[in-house]
Amino acid sequence: MGVQRLGEDWFIRTEEERTHVVALRDRAAEFAKRAPLHDEEGSFPHENIDELRNLGYTRWTVPKEFGGEEISLYEMLLCQEALARADGSTALAIGWHVGMILNLRASGAFPQSLFAEVCTTAVANGALINSCASEPATGSPSRGGRPETTAVPVDGGYQVTGRKTFSTLSPALDWILITAGIEGSNTIGEFLVRGQDVQIVETWNTMGMRATGSHDIVLDHVFVPADRLVDTLEPGDKSRRNLDGGGWMLHIPACYLGVALGARDFAVEYAATYQPNSLPHPIAQVPHVAAKLGEMELKLLTARTLMYDLAQRFDDASPEVRRQLRPQMGAVKMVATNTALEVVDLAMRVVGARSLWRDLPLERMYRDVRAGLHNPPMEDVVLQSLAQTVLAARRNN
Repeated sequence: MGVQRLGEDWFIRTEEERTHVVALRDRAAEFAKRAPLHDEEGSFPHENIDELRNLGYTRWTVPKEFGGEEISLYEMLLCQEALARADGSTALAIGWHVGMILNLRASGAFPQSLFAEVCTTAVANGALINSCASEPATGSPSRGGRPETTAVPVDGGYQVTGRKTFSTLSPALDWILITAGIEGSNTIGEFLVRGQDVQIVETWNTMGMRATGSHDIVLDHVFVPADRLVDTLEPGDKSRRNLDGGGWMLHIPACYLGVALGARDFAVEYAATYQPNSLPHPIAQVPHVAAKLGEMELKLLTARTLMYDLAQRFDDASPEVRRQLRPQMGAVKMVATNTALEVVDLAMRVVGARSLWRDLPLERMYRDVRAGLHNPPMEDVVLQSLAQTVLAARRNN
């Protein structure tokens, strides 16, 4: 059955934002048609990524000085939601690129020459970038483990050897930011590597978000010139990329709320049109069904208001204030991903047993939103950060 877009979206503020969102929604209608096959096969949606390149989406967060559109964090989240309403995997995958460009723009973490090269290739060729830091032995880099990937100093640069996991967007990456321990020291380096220099091992075979291409990548004595050593970190140090306050990571909650919006759209359409022969009207008029629709709307309104409020604050803030917002950014992710789970569950309850059928999108959406629990930051980290914030405020009063 077809699903109509629902009414006015009150989070859209300007005609420029509306134009961008509508362009993505129109393009993503085709993504929704392809999503079931990519989900079934676990295949990467190259055609979707190519269409986003052709639309110019890869350059929308690029600074204007390099030919991009320099959209705000707020507008990037609108765009990511629009994509995820149709296909969560495509949205999550491309979100790492547009988000990371925004992160580098806000943090100034790259040397200007390297940032310019990444940006100009994104504008000219649709080149994509992501950071790949997780490893089989160390898990998430947010936990502070030293990478087993090793960089050996050689003439003119380094030879990097190792394996990274959860490397989202890997089949399409042109640039990869790699962390590696520098041999002979406690120092960890961040290296900018060409996508063509790594090997992709197709390990991604998961329950949800099956088409994100989050395979392992293997580096086998990959030579990295010295000028592509972006940063060096001592144990306990944070990357300069953290100086932006973490606003770019809101692309994750935007994706999962977008999936939930898609589930809401489907459930509303189903409830408004399905009329069993035991009723004189569609099931939307049944009180307990109407209550579930209202509950979905309340949950989405609450989570989206929190997310867009923080995005607006981030866009308007100084770098110092942005860093102070980091704990609240984590709170947005925690609220949004749990809300997405609840909304998709309610949508399935509205549709009933038919929601389990694989020819309808809800069972895929249900599996996709489960993945949000395992995207960073983790809930224990979020709660600890919020606790530290309020305890620090008490001490300072």
